[in-house]
Amino acid sequence: MKPAATDKPANSTSSRPRRRRALSLFAIGEPWIWLTHAALILCVAMIVCLVALVIYQGAQTFIPRPVAAMTLLDGTSVLGEVSRSESHRPTELAVREQCGDAFFAEGTARLGALGGESQRDLLRIGNYEITGEHFRWISSYIVRAESRPADVVVLERMTWGRFYGTPKSFQIGERTEASGSDAAWKAFQSHHDACRARFEVRRRLERVELGAVNHAMEDARRTVRRAELAGDHDELVRVKHEKSLRMLDLESEATALRSRITAIDKENESYVLMMVVAGGNEVPIKVADVVRAYQPNRLSLADKLSILGSRWGEFLIDEPREANSEGGVWPAIFGTVVMTLLMSLAVVPIGVLAALYLREYAKAGAITSAVRIAVNNLAGVPSIVFGVFGLGFFCYTVGAGIDTLFFPEKLPSPTFGTGGILWSALTLALMTLPVVIVATEEALAAVPSSMREGSYACGASKWQTIWRIVLPKAMPGIMTGTILAMARGAGEVAPLMLVGAVKLAPDLPIDGIFPYFHLERSFMHLGFHVYDLGFQSPNSEAAKPMVYTTTLLLIVVIVTLNLAAIRIRTVLRRKFAGAQF
Repeated sequence: MKPAATDKPANSTSSRPRRRRALSLFAIGEPWIWLTHAALILCVAMIVCLVALVIYQGAQTFIPRPVAAMTLLDGTSVLGEVSRSESHRPTELAVREQCGDAFFAEGTARLGALGGESQRDLLRIGNYEITGEHFRWISSYIVRAESRPADVVVLERMTWGRFYGTPKSFQIGERTEASGSDAAWKAFQSHHDACRARFEVRRRLERVELGAVNHAMEDARRTVRRAELAGDHDELVRVKHEKSLRMLDLESEATALRSRITAIDKENESYVLMMVVAGGNEVPIKVADVVRAYQPNRLSLADKLSILGSRWGEFLIDEPREANSEGGVWPAIFGTVVMTLLMSLAVVPIGVLAALYLREYAKAGAITSAVRIAVNNLAGVPSIVFGVFGLGFFCYTVGAGIDTLFFPEKLPSPTFGTGGILWSALTLALMTLPVVIVATEEALAAVPSSMREGSYACGASKWQTIWRIVLPKAMPGIMTGTILAMARGAGEVAPLMLVGAVKLAPDLPIDGIFPYFHLERSFMHLGFHVYDLGFQSPNSEAAKPMVYTTTLLLIVVIVTLNLAAIRIRTVLRRKFAGAQF
């Protein structure tokens, strides 16, 4: 009789195939593939969420909102736009501060009826010259009544921010043109466009024509100073005589222009809209100072879209105002694009030539290795260090030397010896140089050696081989380095703060005065504009939406520049591939 077989675990045989399958999965690498897929999805999701947040916040910046009129417990009235709302649980001290001692008991009772949790609204009340603040938090438990008056008007002004009130009358000089809310509003609408047209004429006279006269006067003074420095007595006498005659004509022209400006100011000052603010006070508003006006509680969908389009148009083509929290960013757009293009024109030739020498001509050795190590380390240097170097070398050394040689009559006021768009472009070119060198070297190394040998076998010299064979084949890789350099340089801010970017520079570095393109001028930059709005604006709440809008615009500018470079790369790749390969 055979002994009974020993029982074995039921899962002993099945566990081995599972273990083998697990080992085979890790051997094949499928878990690592899943992990890389998950990491890619996470990165894409983060980028999409960031861009979606910027687009959402930036898109709603210019949407007109209704205006609410609130009567508080103490009887005061508040008028403004609700910017955002949130829930909170106020402390007893906060309730006392909001209500005051006289209405503390009533405020506490109203808060208790809400369960101790209240909603508070951030109201954009405007009227800064009266209230001393642009925004105010209003809790729901201190609001006795709330309405949306149909005749409320929002005025977007050149200075002092927005104004909220109700029209009372419209005056032209000492004469009252219209009385009553609706009549005054219609009279304002009928005269506003003409007043703004005169204002634009005045601004052109002051900035363009009078600016050209002042430049001519300054040029005449510099001519005399240049003759004084030359030490030629006869030339100095002749130049002074010509200057005196020229100055008479220029002063006469300037006087005529100032008279025209004064006449326009006098005419515009006679058009006044009397507004009644929350609380009953009357405030005169000059019609020419109003950029845009509308009745927010009467807007149809078409009216809202019209205001939205008008604000976007102003944002893209106009100048900033109100500490950059209002108006447009056209000077910043222009400065960003021009600076990036100048940087690309400077960094690409130098980077390509350096990479060509290191890859094609330099012999392998300690010096070449040290140069490559230095280039790779240079890519990790903080950008602010490049800004300090650019300020010391380009501005204070090279620029000061240029001023001494070519502009001695302007000293001690510097011309090139201070920050400007040229020095900013060169500083960022140095910062992005390692990117171009490394990308170009990799592109040159990817060209097969057989193509070089075939060129040599046909009798071509080394330079002919590089120019006709190697560079065309490596051009897509070179353009890739250029794209990376443009993307990094266009978004940098820290170096620009030291070598040329400023808070406000409405005058573009290009005009009708010789040499027409002024590389020595300071400029505005979208990245610096975002920094200024986010951290330096005195009206942070009003500037916050502009931060998202400007960020969105900066992303669009960088993407547009990159797409243009990618298009050029594609065209070059097709051209050289079709011609030779």
